[in-house]
Amino acid sequence: MQLDSTLALAGVTGLFGLIILVVLWPGEKQGTRLLTKWGVRNPTADQVPVAVRYLRRRRFWYPWLFLGLPLIPGATDLVGERNANSLVFVVLLGGLAAEILAQRPSREPRREAVLAPRGVLDFAPLWTVVVSGLATLAAVVHIAVLRQWGPLAATVGAAAVSWIIVLLAVRRPAAGDPEVDMALRVRSARVALGLGTGTAATLGWTVGDFTSFLAFVVTVAAFLAIVGPPPKQRATTTAAR
Repeated sequence: MQLDSTLALAGVTGLFGLIILVVLWPGEKQGTRLLTKWGVRNPTADQVPVAVRYLRRRRFWYPWLFLGLPLIPGATDLVGERNANSLVFVVLLGGLAAEILAQRPSREPRREAVLAPRGVLDFAPLWTVVVSGLATLAAVVHIAVLRQWGPLAATVGAAAVSWIIVLLAVRRPAAGDPEVDMALRVRSARVALGLGTGTAATLGWTVGDFTSFLAFVVTVAAFLAIVGPPPKQRATTTAAR
């Protein structure tokens, strides 16, 4: 693709990202909905701003990532022909940027510490890890057999980014009270694993014969199950530092 065409595509996708940012820019209503969905009953006025900041840290990056994605060599096909994949990549990279920034120590005067050490399985249940891993592995094997190296690299890359997000969500400093902190970490981990699985679905199984179509449907079902909120958040024992 010529430079002029690439820049034009970047401008169009950047504008698309800006429109998404304006439409999805979160306020109190979106923050309350997020906390309620992920297990915080009747969020208080002190809890909602933490969720709003969590969402804004992610969505802020959408226009810039949409703008830059076409400029990456080899990514123009994903942007130009597979818009669903470009959206998944942007959401993943936005989540990665947000989690990296969240590694900075909290400026809140009072922080909470969890007495028991927490690991990946405290935020992403074992079944989500297993299902995501199997879905990604199956897609990678299928793409490798077909020798489609571009989609293979994208699938592996998306899986790697999703796991980096999970690990960063586990180790980042606490934000807000323990209930909110737990809900947001769970959301980060499960959505990241789900997006990695979704990439495996859209890149790994080109709809064609019945077997590929069935694998696509199963992988999409796995994605929807993983990103769904847990039925009940576990209580967390905390102590003030």
